[in-house]
Amino acid sequence: MPPECQILEGYLSIRSALEAGFRDVHQILIDESKRRDRRLRGLRRQAQAAGVALSFVSRADIEKSTSGNSHGGLIARVGERRFCQLEDLLPKAGAAFIVMLDGIEDPYNFAGALRALYAAGANGAVLRPRNWSSASALVGRASAGTIERLPLAIADTAADAAKFYRARGLAIACAAKTESSRSLYEADLTPPLFLLIGGEKRGVTRSFLRCADLPLRIPYGRDFEHSLGAVGAASVIAFEAMRQRRCKSL
Repeated sequence: MPPECQILEGYLSIRSALEAGFRDVHQILIDESKRRDRRLRGLRRQAQAAGVALSFVSRADIEKSTSGNSHGGLIARVGERRFCQLEDLLPKAGAAFIVMLDGIEDPYNFAGALRALYAAGANGAVLRPRNWSSASALVGRASAGTIERLPLAIADTAADAAKFYRARGLAIACAAKTESSRSLYEADLTPPLFLLIGGEKRGVTRSFLRCADLPLRIPYGRDFEHSLGAVGAASVIAFEAMRQRRCKSL
């Protein structure tokens, strides 16, 4: 396998990569015991239409390139993920909702946050420079393939991304539990918005919090001194933004 190739595992990741077009799919390998599996007919047609080589091989051949047993008998050899420019994440119509995931180290948390943002309709996500290629298979599975579908862009720092989007009319929000934070359910999330979700260790920096237009606090149902993790915060805020925007459009 060429050094630039990566492995995706499982039906959802492979189908998403084929449909989204953010990376080249070089070859798909399927467990030969699934040759008559009707559920794979659509995937086989997609691969054929895209000119992607598809081969039936032994389970042992598949497991040589995988680290676990959750591949479901399908893997793909793919190229590197292509990233967008920050400008590309802005929608052509409607109020933008762009989220930056900053400093998330755990691949499961990263995948879970992307999955929630995609499901809630975010226009795209901004990431710090990092090579996630070694975890492509894991993140693909844990995100249900949404990392292959959600447009992603890179910014050196959260401040750089915030400056870029503020100049284009987006309000700058962040999840932070401070005295100046507004309750999520009292804040207006319908205008164009750039939201920062901090990572597990350092969260949102004080310098960013000082420059944010809208620091957000997620109300709890009981006394609880700890913050939600990145996945929980991203999910709650993203779906509240979706709810408000849908209600406004009615």
